[in-house]
Amino acid sequence: MANALQLEVNGRHYTVKYPGDTPLLYVLRDELGLTGTKYGCGEGQCGACTVLLGGAPRRSCQIPVSAAAGRPITTIEGLEQNGKLHPVQQAFLDAGAFQCAYCTSGMIMSSVGLLKTNPNPSPADIVQGLQGNMCRCGTHPRIMEAVLNAAKASQEPGRS
Repeated sequence: MANALQLEVNGRHYTVKYPGDTPLLYVLRDELGLTGTKYGCGEGQCGACTVLLGGAPRRSCQIPVSAAAGRPITTIEGLEQNGKLHPVQQAFLDAGAFQCAYCTSGMIMSSVGLLKTNPNPSPADIVQGLQGNMCRCGTHPRIMEAVLNAAKASQEPGRS
């Protein structure tokens, strides 16, 4: 049975009617049209569906929509502010940290979550923080570079 649930996604409030056990990923993509969050494996193993739930990276294919209700959800679409890319998004662009780009939104969301808890990560911290985000193209060195550059840029005076 579908229940009316209140979601806060990217700072906007939505009422959706879905069975509570529906994966959050389906609601984001199918109901709200936020297709930057990708369906990968459907088992929480690849990281393509990563969103921030209450500020922490979570696999949206494994989160029932009922568990996300009432908690702030940020998707890749919600990172850009006032026409300006988030520093992690910009760093990924600058480093060319993608080839097919299917993993990119999940990598970026996990990186944003990592930098919230550890603003000056070591390479080992980044590897650990991105554990579970798969890139089949092998752009991990450029992803590492992007996260290190985003961390450095966020520590510069006048930067967020």
